[in-house]
Amino acid sequence: MKTVLLTGFEPFGGETINPSWEAARRLDGATIAGARVHARLLPCAFGSALDTLNRELDALRPDIAIAVGQAGGRPDIAVERVAINIDDARFPDNAGRQPIDQPIVEDGPAAYFATLPIKAIVAALRERGLPATVSQSAGTFVCNHVMYGLLHRGGLRGGLRGGFIHLPFLPEQAVRHPGAFSLTLDDCVEALRLAVELSVTRERDLALSGGSLH
Repeated sequence: MKTVLLTGFEPFGGETINPSWEAARRLDGATIAGARVHARLLPCAFGSALDTLNRELDALRPDIAIAVGQAGGRPDIAVERVAINIDDARFPDNAGRQPIDQPIVEDGPAAYFATLPIKAIVAALRERGLPATVSQSAGTFVCNHVMYGLLHRGGLRGGLRGGFIHLPFLPEQAVRHPGAFSLTLDDCVEALRLAVELSVTRERDLALSGGSLH
């Protein structure tokens, strides 16, 4: 049986919940497409987030790892294509750290691409009636930090496929951010379930347009 590691973050930026963890933990212990899912919580902090991730990768030895984060203000589920080798925080993380223009891995590649079928995932989400897009940037905060570290680890350990998905606010968060888009927790859980299923069952991605003008 294949093993899937699904991670979410603790709340940050003044929020009391984080949709990434609320959705991920709903799938802990589930069997999806014949694979067992293990959900783990990451701190929203540079350095310690990767330390925690690496411990879980060592313990579980998953075939697939999907990290999930919150992107409040985005209008859809964002399936990330690329992580860049830079930490550049607009505000401090939960540990008070605010790195600026710091590499995640000294002398590491400038960027890594997700090794999940990102376009197939987006297509499946849209077919299910969930708004989704291929995102060209995971930002430069802890989400990108984790995505880059995960893919760097995957490059060092052959066979580990990985990527990152950003979820919008939950409705109870969006009410405090007028005009912000939101998705219900049930929809977020379904999105992650589909992402796991496609990651387990598809080796090759779909040849669909997923580009952007900006």
